[in-house]
Amino acid sequence: MNHQHSAARSRILALDPGEARIGVAISDDLGMFAHPRPAIAGRDRRAALRAIASLVDAEQVSEVVVGLPVSLSGEHGPQARAVEAFVADLRTAVRVPVRTADERLTSAQAARQAPAAARRRDGTLDSLAAALLLQSLLDARRGGA
Repeated sequence: MNHQHSAARSRILALDPGEARIGVAISDDLGMFAHPRPAIAGRDRRAALRAIASLVDAEQVSEVVVGLPVSLSGEHGPQARAVEAFVADLRTAVRVPVRTADERLTSAQAARQAPAAARRRDGTLDSLAAALLLQSLLDARRGGA
């Protein structure tokens, strides 16, 4: 097996699905840093899944992590159930593992870190939330957690 190829396929794609847009972030090759990318329009599910699948291929992604909006009490409300349905569709659209991660605080954290982005409606905040989710995952994995 080509060692370079396996090293390159260590990128992780994080998604923060919302009603209108899906926030996107991708890790660097070393799994150290999360980089926000332009958000994907989310209203057309098929088009969004195609865009994500081509991103997985183009960026040599080895894993997809989707932020699951669990309520502070830990319940799975309507938003979480909608994301779970999206994840089920995504698993059929990509050939890499797809898992969910608790993202209940990342959107609020993103709005605090970038108040100007919170006022814009271009997906910047969605992708920043995805990057925060991914960065916390990368930090935990590096720390051996």
